[in-house]
Amino acid sequence: MEAKMIKAIALRYRQAEDEAPVVLAKGQGLVAEAILALAREAKVPTIADPDLYKLLEGVEIGGYIPPEAYQLTAEILAFIWQLEEEVGKERSG
Repeated sequence: MEAKMIKAIALRYRQAEDEAPVVLAKGQGLVAEAILALAREAKVPTIADPDLYKLLEGVEIGGYIPPEAYQLTAEILAFIWQLEEEVGKERSG
């Protein structure tokens, strides 16, 4: 039985600066593990979404995500922002 290869892509989206989300890093195996470890250390949420990975794997680092990935990425970002808002309310409440 073959072990499943870990894959990861890191995105950044700054509404005031970016036309669309930008691919910051991507990799497989040890590189993916390092990306995920850095995200955990920085308390950056991670989401496992193979469909989104397939849409983004051809994007170069520093490139914008393709329009066909906008909807799925927007749904994920909205989910993350909602989580961050809820956590913020719990900490201040």
